Amino acid sequence: MGKQSVISRKRFAVLGLLVAFIVAVLPYGTAATVSTRSLTGKKPKSQKVSEAPRARKRLTRLSRSRARTVSASRTGRRHRRRYYERFTASSFMNDNFDGDVTAGEDLVVRQAALDALGNMNGTVLAIEPTSGRVLAMVNQKLALSSGAQPCSTIKLSVALSALSEDLITKDTQIALGRRSRMNLTTALAHSNNAYFEALGRQLGFEKVSFYAHQFGLGELAGYNIPGEQLGTYPQQEISSKLGGVGKMCSFGEGISMTPLQLGAMVSAIANGGTLYYLQHPTAADEVANFEPRVKRHLDIAPLIPEISDGMAAAVSYGTARSLRVNFNEEEILGKTGTCSKAGTRYGWFASYAKTDVGRVVVVVFLQGGRPTFGPKAAEISGRMYRNLYDHDFFQAHPTLPTDTANVKPVVSTPQ
Repeated sequence: MGKQSVISRKRFAVLGLLVAFIVAVLPYGTAATVSTRSLTGKKPKSQKVSEAPRARKRLTRLSRSRARTVSASRTGRRHRRRYYERFTASSFMNDNFDGDVTAGEDLVVRQAALDALGNMNGTVLAIEPTSGRVLAMVNQKLALSSGAQPCSTIKLSVALSALSEDLITKDTQIALGRRSRMNLTTALAHSNNAYFEALGRQLGFEKVSFYAHQFGLGELAGYNIPGEQLGTYPQQEISSKLGGVGKMCSFGEGISMTPLQLGAMVSAIANGGTLYYLQHPTAADEVANFEPRVKRHLDIAPLIPEISDGMAAAVSYGTARSLRVNFNEEEILGKTGTCSKAGTRYGWFASYAKTDVGRVVVVVFLQGGRPTFGPKAAEISGRMYRNLYDHDFFQAHPTLPTDTANVKPVVSTPQ
């Protein structure tokens, strides 16, 4: 009997330890009942542990809460999905441009443009900024068309407008948020949309429109160029649903600009403020008897240094830095543009080479799908400048006089 009593006491001691362990491990509010028959009788078939009603209720509440969290997380992921625009136009084409009129073009410049463009769906325009002569125009059908949305290249016009109105200098910091500020040079380099939307709203539609027309938008850029079509500039501010004047100044929303119009404006920046009619000689005798024709003189000479830093920065470290992959022997200043409309993506780049022996303006306009964008147009421009440099264009090309006293003026725009 004494031996059995000792065994019973040991069994009850083990039972006490087990109960203490369960109480310590289970969370507060969770209770359990433990069958002790296995400790006092013969070996049972199984040991059973069951939760009390209060514990089951708490577990049910926790499981439902987790289900709601998972559902919200999945819903959040659906909202964060990126939208990929679908394009229907092709970025490439097989065309040797046999329909182009080339008798009056510079053959070295034209070949450089052809090699640079390759099979991309686009056009390349080269202009002598001190005379308005078109040195080469590859894919003339597209170059002379009614144009397309100018995308971020419209920012050149907006910047000149704000500078003309003494609204800013190149160092003026514009607040873009509670903790973000930016100046003109950085905004042009990185093509910041918020900066130019803010400028557009401060200027207002009337001033933005006035200066845009002064710089040649909304009118023919060429002088008696057969087949040239007119770009469009709205007579009133676009709807606020489309972004109003802000979007007009950041993306060129509601505006249609031609490569010739952009080329004429950049030529005026390159030559100090003279807006020439662009002329495209079609025969050797027209080249020999070429006479520059002035459309108007722009009062932007003091403003050009203010905008030049931003255009140079775009090529140096901004949106047009892809140009430097192919060419960095001479200083290039330019502005990119990328946007899309109705399944077609546009890529713009307008620039000029600032050399000691003369300057040349290059405009590249691309259209197509996803491979088409502004930095790609800048890359093509870099290849063109490389081709010109390798053929001694910058060394051999004579410097034209900048004195326009004997240049024939033109009063009205030919239609």
